[in-house]
Amino acid sequence: MKKSKTVFVCAECGAESSRWNGQCMQCGAWNTLNEQTVSAKQVATLPLFSSEPITAIPLADVPMQEAGRLAVGNEEWDRAVGGGIVPGSLLLLGGDPGIGKSTLILQVASALGQSGQAVLYASGEESAAQIGMRSRRLQVATDNTYLLATTDLARILDSAREISPKVLIIDSIQTMVTAGNDGMAGSISQVKECTGTILRFAKETGTSVIIIGHVTKEGNIAGPRMLEHMVDTVLYLEGEKEQSLRILRAVKNRFGDTAESGVFIMKEKGLQAVADFSRLMLSERSHEQIGTTVFPGMEGVRPVLMEVQALTNRMFYSSARRTAIGYDYNRLALLLAVLEKKAGMALANDDVYINVVGGMKINDPSIDLAVALAIVSVQSGTPLPGDWAAMGEISLTGEVRRVRQVEKRLTELTKMGFSRALVPQSDYARLHDKVKGISLIGIGSIRDAVRMLTMRN
Repeated sequence: MKKSKTVFVCAECGAESSRWNGQCMQCGAWNTLNEQTVSAKQVATLPLFSSEPITAIPLADVPMQEAGRLAVGNEEWDRAVGGGIVPGSLLLLGGDPGIGKSTLILQVASALGQSGQAVLYASGEESAAQIGMRSRRLQVATDNTYLLATTDLARILDSAREISPKVLIIDSIQTMVTAGNDGMAGSISQVKECTGTILRFAKETGTSVIIIGHVTKEGNIAGPRMLEHMVDTVLYLEGEKEQSLRILRAVKNRFGDTAESGVFIMKEKGLQAVADFSRLMLSERSHEQIGTTVFPGMEGVRPVLMEVQALTNRMFYSSARRTAIGYDYNRLALLLAVLEKKAGMALANDDVYINVVGGMKINDPSIDLAVALAIVSVQSGTPLPGDWAAMGEISLTGEVRRVRQVEKRLTELTKMGFSRALVPQSDYARLHDKVKGISLIGIGSIRDAVRMLTMRN
């Protein structure tokens, strides 16, 4: 009889080692190797999908067939997953605790059930009574939706074979256990083996499977890193608990565009899809105030207008502070240096605070011009007109660089009633006589932008 053995498994990538090391030899992470005991039955070879012989065929002879997607009917969910759930696919949904993952998935299950698709919801975190209470609070329909409260993966898959649902939901993968594995629920070995078993089930039966994953304090899905490599689609539900805005982002999608995202508002009856994102972001904006600018950003492939606010305050007895919410702190430091060196603004002794309203986090460098103009507006006491917007990346030389997808942004500004847009000079030269409904102002450098705004005083 084979004896059990001890291995050390990396919490980041799932790599195994026969002895402990301070650093994982596969991914290079430090202090991530955890000791685990592997029994003889754990290392047994897993069965193949089928006993039928498999023959390799030329790629050119593979029949072309487009799998029909399961459209939920929720426009924002369908947008994020690429138009609908692909049959036989494995989808992983992650997010911070309490952000609304289970609420969203229960609403998805309800929508699928109403369209006539059978759904099996397996929960290892809540009892059937608790899920029933949540469904009544959210007032979701329960047609064609089956519920199973257990952590035993074998029982879940047996029930799925009996019911033959179109979609199987597992909440969450960290609570599942499988026979033949001595690890506790949530351990690297259990998560890895459970996911592998679910993947084989999905591909063998054609059932779409959605699994919910916990997120670590670093923002990654708990478990081995290879968990994200095993699944077909990885979605993250993001947002601040104190605010109602939620964004569903696809960071991996074998069947769709990862640039897409879905936008929701957390209401008393669950997550509600947002149809007009720009109007929502500007709903409480005061018209023509000092220190505010409108920036036409991109959320995936969709343009959205956001308000950028700035505040400066002269300090006499301590070093100046720089605070950025929704804008990269290091980029703010660079921008302030460019304003001092290239535009002649004295900011070394001023506290500078930047806020992107609504809890949005912007990594798009074309927000630089909007941030710079908000700072100049505060320093000069001159407001930017309320129907103006600005976009453009500012280089270390003070030049304003070209913006990607500028036509989409201008279309959104026109739709929202903006009359003028400050754009890089290169975009102005290309588009000023082609764009209808909005006037363009070309900005070549940060000095030009400062001069234009201060001359309005």
